[in-house]
Amino acid sequence: MTPKKTKTLSRTRISRNNPTTSRAAWKLHTSENGVGFLQVPAFSVFPWLVHGFSTAQGGVSTLNDGKVLNLGFTEWDARENVQQNRKLFQSALAAADLALVSLQQFHSGVVCVFSSGPNEPYSGDAAITNTLHLLLGLQTADCVPILLLDPKKRAIAAVHAGWRGTLQRIVEKTIGRMKMEFKTNPSDLLAAIGPAIGGCCYEVGTEVAAAFLSQFGNAPEWFDELRTGDEPNPLQWLNQFPPGHQRPPENVRLDLRKANRAQLIAAGLRGQNIFVSDLCTACRPDLLFSYRKQGSESGRMMAVIGIRAEK
Repeated sequence: MTPKKTKTLSRTRISRNNPTTSRAAWKLHTSENGVGFLQVPAFSVFPWLVHGFSTAQGGVSTLNDGKVLNLGFTEWDARENVQQNRKLFQSALAAADLALVSLQQFHSGVVCVFSSGPNEPYSGDAAITNTLHLLLGLQTADCVPILLLDPKKRAIAAVHAGWRGTLQRIVEKTIGRMKMEFKTNPSDLLAAIGPAIGGCCYEVGTEVAAAFLSQFGNAPEWFDELRTGDEPNPLQWLNQFPPGHQRPPENVRLDLRKANRAQLIAAGLRGQNIFVSDLCTACRPDLLFSYRKQGSESGRMMAVIGIRAEK
């Protein structure tokens, strides 16, 4: 099914001052069945590839008196609604004939390799394949979705990176597995980092900042103000709190997309081959789902990538 409407979301160029924005424009499409999804033009030039990042637009699920495209099995939504939404999404991408491979995600560093459609659920947070007619899919509602494409080896990957997965270098492990399985050269890879909660909104505790600082030398670049909770307070005697009853340190804001882009660069990707959406899930409840913003009634989006036979 061909898209009905297309909207260009951004033409921001990469710069030293703003290293997380994409050089290429992302396209927001609305299909004939009303489903909204995002695509990267650099991926769309390959006729044998299908890819897309879903939005909340379209679908048959009811949320807040409106219809939404919830693609995850949540407590508030009926299973048959989710299954129908997935069919609508695949139809919008002209990928109805591909077998959807969805993981049981648990914020890990586990990478799953697929040479055929699985007969039982797989647990992990990244999937890779070079097999035709498989559509790798991962669900998000704030975490970072990353699609990887090796156009020379015709190999693909879908990666789910929350803060725990990012800390475990899930995207670097995925690239390492692609090198092992498909002889991928990282400099050939294209990467699309989809909508996720931005550094403007994603607050984490100082213990998370401390964990990142222990693992990454460039971690301070990913936080608005790197505090680990161990910093001395020279004016502590002024707050009149008894010992052991001090106020806990304030939260810090983490830019997960910037952190994962840095890991892609470290893994050998070229900066011009990394395309990053600047859409923040928490800032755009009109377009996207955000668990931080909407709580337990948030839906789930899906990022998918697959290889199909050329016509």
